[in-house]
Amino acid sequence: MPDPYAHGGCLGPASSVMGQGERSNLGYYLGVDGGGSKTIAVVADGKGRILGRGISGCGNHQVDVPLADRSIREAIGDALAEAGLSKEDIEFALFGLAGADREADFRILRPMIAAMGFAKTDIVCDTVIGMRAGTKQSDGIVLICGSGTNCFGINAAGDELQVGGFGYAYGDFGGGSELAVEVFRSVIRSWEGREADTALTQMTLEALGYPDVERMFHGTLDEGVRPPHTLAKLLFKASPTDSVARDILRRQGTELGKAASAVIKKLRMESDAFDVVLAGSVLSRGEGDYVLQYVEREVKMVAPLARLRVLTLEPVAGALLLAMERDGLSVEEEVYGQFEQSLSVKARDIEWAMD
Repeated sequence: MPDPYAHGGCLGPASSVMGQGERSNLGYYLGVDGGGSKTIAVVADGKGRILGRGISGCGNHQVDVPLADRSIREAIGDALAEAGLSKEDIEFALFGLAGADREADFRILRPMIAAMGFAKTDIVCDTVIGMRAGTKQSDGIVLICGSGTNCFGINAAGDELQVGGFGYAYGDFGGGSELAVEVFRSVIRSWEGREADTALTQMTLEALGYPDVERMFHGTLDEGVRPPHTLAKLLFKASPTDSVARDILRRQGTELGKAASAVIKKLRMESDAFDVVLAGSVLSRGEGDYVLQYVEREVKMVAPLARLRVLTLEPVAGALLLAMERDGLSVEEEVYGQFEQSLSVKARDIEWAMD
């Protein structure tokens, strides 16, 4: 599950929000978004003004524990340095980390984060901060479709549930990596006569640098090459005129909607009004409505009052909001306004595969 959370996006200069040397007496908060490809740390005051930011590498302990530890520390160190603060100045630090899924993960993460020396901390999966960044309610659902897929929900009573996030063998379908395989597979099937002709063929050959499918078939087999995740983008380019591409995206949307529906039913949210936050590049950057319409169809069948919302804030904004709330701070509308200015997602800067 993730993507990614992967999570790509645009982080502008901190000085655009709060000038050099300015300090607040409102308390300081740290939010961390740790993913498989990068880790983002942001320091803000209680009014949502951004003081410092840091970006580093992989923050997913499931990939490499020492690497994740170093990356998280590096991002935090840069954010604190830019803010002119120390860890002792932070009221609450909230860590939204990819791979924080099960108790086995938290047995690794709790001592790692505790050793960083913050007075008050909490650790959640990156899906949780994605949901909090996308809705002003305390309850809701988040669907992530980046490099992989994931779904998380929390109801008005505070009950939580995650469905998916562990790959195809554990029930998932899609995300950028798997969609790329579907593109490649469809081209092979079309060449062999098991699939209809598809515009994906020429697009894939151009993307991979092969003159024809036969040489692509043997070349990739001989070299043991896996289709790159960037092939997933071709689905959106081909979909306006290509039924094969549309069928793949229809399945992706339907499977995501089923995951959301499962969470909704198990948390007994069928009659509630809440947001279904859509995060990850396949949902936030994909041209057209070839995925979203099928997500909405599945969701609306079980929860007619649910609203689909594409994530417009960086997931790290959700980490900051949770840090403030768990420190007992009432989040004011001004905070959202500050985050919309300084932590908004800009589609042109989103990397295709989110963590």
